[in-house]
Amino acid sequence: MVDIESRSGNPATSGGNQGSDVRGRTTIADGVVATIAAIAIRETDGVHSVGKGASKALGAVTGRVSGSSGRGRTVKVEVGEKQTAIDVDVEVEYGVPIHELADRIRTHVIDAVETMTGLEVVEININVFDVHIPDEDDEEEDGSDGGGAGRGGSRVL
Repeated sequence: MVDIESRSGNPATSGGNQGSDVRGRTTIADGVVATIAAIAIRETDGVHSVGKGASKALGAVTGRVSGSSGRGRTVKVEVGEKQTAIDVDVEVEYGVPIHELADRIRTHVIDAVETMTGLEVVEININVFDVHIPDEDDEEEDGSDGGGAGRGGSRVL
């Protein structure tokens, strides 16, 4: 969680407090940053789903995004005083250039988080864990964990 103190150098808007320019404190929970990031990711063309395993299923059922760092979260965030770092697992649509998609995800998340919270996004780590092939919808829904394209080794982009 982060606390942000709002300051105003204008005595007319400082509530009449002379000698103190603090007008209040705003606290932004880790879950808020995670929710903003997850929505921005889901709105990025080429992303099939966010999260994997139980967290992916839970997110699909509840329509909600899990918040701060921890097991089973779809988006993990670390929030400091003025900066945040974000980790996310995504499944991409087949045929989408993954390196370009990762750049678009980062751009969307940075724009959304920085605009809405004022926090600087210092890093976004994206783990592409699978490629969604449209014909595999039926297998995924029955819980099958068949040999998807991305379940082997990893490659850092």
